Amino acid sequence: MKRISTLFLAMGFFTLTVTASEPTEEMKNDGWVSIFDGKTFEGWKKNETYEGFKIENGCIIGFGGRNHLYYMEELKNFELKIDVKINQGGNSGVFVKSQWNDGGWPIGFELQVNSSQRDPQKTGTLYNIIKIFKAPHGDDEWFTYHIICNGNTLECRVNDNVLYTYVDPMERGSNPPEGKITNENKRISQKGYISLQQHDKGSTPSFRNIYLKKLPD
Repeated sequence: MKRISTLFLAMGFFTLTVTASEPTEEMKNDGWVSIFDGKTFEGWKKNETYEGFKIENGCIIGFGGRNHLYYMEELKNFELKIDVKINQGGNSGVFVKSQWNDGGWPIGFELQVNSSQRDPQKTGTLYNIIKIFKAPHGDDEWFTYHIICNGNTLECRVNDNVLYTYVDPMERGSNPPEGKITNENKRISQKGYISLQQHDKGSTPSFRNIYLKKLPD
């Protein structure tokens, strides 16, 4: 009996690990797809030579020095759902509309991941644009980001609670930037990559269940 129970437990754990990144049938019918298979970095690319990320139990886990992991498809209008966890004193972020930056910080829009690190901008913050000073979750506690980029707006939800809808003021009477995109001329409406941040050696972020829904351009 003990051997059978152990076998069933092992099979259950294996199934959970393999299928953790699969959206529900309802989500699939609504256009959602998984962009992380829970086992490999297929479709993703790191922008620095340091390792920075590993996969364990269906999760992408950051470690060591600074690095960013890009989902290598440029996107314009989309919804992103991602489960995130950060350690005590850790700092991380989920970037959208990022421009590839070989060996440096992404140029895009960062949704902060921080529950207790000294940076006062906590989870939910649209970095240096909309500042949230109290994290909506605790250390080592999973939460779900739901980020909607559509036209010149970005809506941020945490655990199904809408925190804000940001309307890009730089869009008024102007076109999205052409040529090189910088932090000074970036626009919500630009195309760019999703990227995950490994901030520093004291940070250990975890990411799982990464779902994407493309919206009409």
